[in-house]
Amino acid sequence: MTATAPPFGPSPSAPRRPLAAAGLLTALLGAVFGLLLAVASPASAHAALTGSDPQDGAVVATAPKEVTLTFSEQVALGKDSIRVLDPSGKRADTEAAPRDLHSGSTVKYGVALRGSLPDGTYTVAWQAVSADSHPVSGAFTFSIGAPSETTVALPDNEAGGGLVGTLYDIARYAAYAGFIVLAGGAAFVLACWQRGAGARPLQRLVVRGWMTLTAATLAMLLLRSAYTGSGKLGDVLDLDGLKAVLDTKPGAALVSRLLLLGASALFVAVLFGTYAKREDPREKKDLTFGLAIGGAVIAAGIAGTWALAEHASTGIQPGIAMPVDVLHLLAVAAWLGGLVALLTALYRTPDLTSAAVRRFSTIAFVSVLVLVATGVYQSWRQVGTWSALTDTGYGQLLLVKVGLVAVLVGIASVSRRWTGRLAAGAGTSETEADAPGTEEAEAVAAEAVIAGRTEAEASEDPARAAQLARQRAAVATAEKKRIRDADPGRSGLRRSVLAEVGVAVALLAVTTILTSTEPGRTQEEAARSSAAAAGPVESGPVTLALPFDTGGENGKGTVRMDIDPGHTGANVIHLWIEDPGKKPMDVPEVKLSFTLKSKDIGPLPAVPVRLTEGHWTATGLQLPIAGDWEVAVTVRTSDIDQTTVDKNVKIG
Repeated sequence: MTATAPPFGPSPSAPRRPLAAAGLLTALLGAVFGLLLAVASPASAHAALTGSDPQDGAVVATAPKEVTLTFSEQVALGKDSIRVLDPSGKRADTEAAPRDLHSGSTVKYGVALRGSLPDGTYTVAWQAVSADSHPVSGAFTFSIGAPSETTVALPDNEAGGGLVGTLYDIARYAAYAGFIVLAGGAAFVLACWQRGAGARPLQRLVVRGWMTLTAATLAMLLLRSAYTGSGKLGDVLDLDGLKAVLDTKPGAALVSRLLLLGASALFVAVLFGTYAKREDPREKKDLTFGLAIGGAVIAAGIAGTWALAEHASTGIQPGIAMPVDVLHLLAVAAWLGGLVALLTALYRTPDLTSAAVRRFSTIAFVSVLVLVATGVYQSWRQVGTWSALTDTGYGQLLLVKVGLVAVLVGIASVSRRWTGRLAAGAGTSETEADAPGTEEAEAVAAEAVIAGRTEAEASEDPARAAQLARQRAAVATAEKKRIRDADPGRSGLRRSVLAEVGVAVALLAVTTILTSTEPGRTQEEAARSSAAAAGPVESGPVTLALPFDTGGENGKGTVRMDIDPGHTGANVIHLWIEDPGKKPMDVPEVKLSFTLKSKDIGPLPAVPVRLTEGHWTATGLQLPIAGDWEVAVTVRTSDIDQTTVDKNVKIG
């Protein structure tokens, strides 16, 4: 191996230029990312509305004193987070801040209503910020007395949507990408190729990662108020909104990230300044240890700003989930950020050694093991059940992510094989590659003699000397590029690493969408809570049989009742009164009432009308809320003999 040859060993066969492949890969990645953004549901948060009183679509006989909302997780509410609007669109609530009605693990808030509200349909519009930093919103209606027309239009957009939501999502993606490049690139230099600290391409890569993460963090901090509030881009520079953001957990996390980025700027300056210029092996070893410890602390701190403000900080086992999330992010940065640094070195530097590639291969392997372990735990925590894995948006995106990871690991195995071939073909250590042999020494001596003559000839002409210097620099650059591109082993590794980086970009897009998607466990819990609050739903009309005995002559019989359709809202009731022989029995009077004791509703009276002998009917009965209703029937068989019988029935 010559001194001017790359450490991987030269070859007379030149590789095909990968520009066409790179262009195709870029187009495919753009299509994948665009498709993910197109099919992903609007950003929904960890918290979900699990119940309300009155319920959506309910019809209540009298105006309630307040409206309450129940959530699956803790939320942050402002003064106008819950608004109740009458049919004309005016505020029907007292416009006071929502009252905290927490009871045990139940997260509930309520707003008081004004007195003497007229009958009609009322709209409840609400917006909150989940404990994992994402906005959530919704609206529903209920009616007092009977439904009516309303001028209030239910919002058709989710909180966190629109242009502000798009910009915030882009900033979130850029923040993840910047952190991965910053942390992974610096780790690649320190752990795999320390001489790379002096390579301009790697320096530019890491600095750009720092700049991207810093700019994205600032953008998220400025967009935060509009993202969780009005959704208007004009509110980005609202100082009052920015002040309110700083008082929240996500705002504090973003500010902490900016402070840590200040420390990381000093780390980067030392890495590519003092460290790159250090020549003494002992001093460089000590500085490597110090930079490794300091860099690990800073990287863990930056990763912690995500763990403290997003999914890991809420739900079950947050004390375990947050450090696991930090470890997961660090493993992602070491693997994917290292891949980007390796790709940059393969394309832009001619002296990357096979030993550096082997060291990165080992780090990548360990990172994959950590990713699998932490990913399994995170998946269990966020999904919970096999059904949630296939029946929820979060679970389906998680399956896409797992598939991309599998593809990435498959390509990585190809890269490892290329690394093995390169290591076997190199036949020398990194130190040996730096030591010139006899041929190299002779070549250097010859070049020195020629250069001396040339410089002597040009010493009398400064313009000629400058021209010769430029020519020598151009020749040296061209020679380095020729040698670099002539190595088929290096070319094969470049192509496989390029494919890895391409899949990693798509993987990062899916991960970013996952961070703003309601976890499958929460979706299923919210669905179960809503179903429990609504009560069991009968498949058709409800049929009852109530035996009675008024105590008088011919006072025994049975009331058979059909409640159709047996759901909330309007119902038609048919009563058949039969004697013990199951023949129609005529009675002077029948009364009917419904009571929902769990909600203090009722009794709601129904006045049956006699149709024929033993057959009575009542129409227009409004049952406002699903639940376990008590049905009371009063039967009078004479002027003085009557009785009341009751039975509970589940109305859906």
